[in-house]
Amino acid sequence: MTTTRGRFACTAEAVFAVLADGWSYPSWVVGASRMRNVSDAWPAPGARLAHSVGIWPLLLNDSTTCDDWDPPRRAILTARGRPFGEARVEILVTPVANGCEVEMREYAVRGPARLIPRRVESFLIGLRNAETLRRLRFLAEGRARGRVARIRQEPPTQSSGDA
Repeated sequence: MTTTRGRFACTAEAVFAVLADGWSYPSWVVGASRMRNVSDAWPAPGARLAHSVGIWPLLLNDSTTCDDWDPPRRAILTARGRPFGEARVEILVTPVANGCEVEMREYAVRGPARLIPRRVESFLIGLRNAETLRRLRFLAEGRARGRVARIRQEPPTQSSGDA
């Protein structure tokens, strides 16, 4: 199992808002290049994201399934990554002072990737997931700042007692 951690300057809820937006998946997952469909039930357990990996014209259609959804603490996904197989991805979020810590655990569960030596797997997945967490952090922190900025820009409302 490869574990990658990152500290985010936003709430766990902001992280889960990004995870809940299935259409944003290729924006934060390294290797995912486009979305083809998001199940109406996403992110409920059993719901599926249909995405493609690679670059045009060398694209493979794959999918990711939500196995467990427990915001704002944990999401567990099964990601298909042909031709390598399937991986279990656990995203654990812990509140800390001024934000949260996000831990991503990933390990092969099916296919040829299970044959890759652990040290090689950890190195390669570690590099990929460090960038994945960096992208997720940018999106979550950006969403959190955007909400604060919108709230601050809205003029105060007044109510009249004479209505």
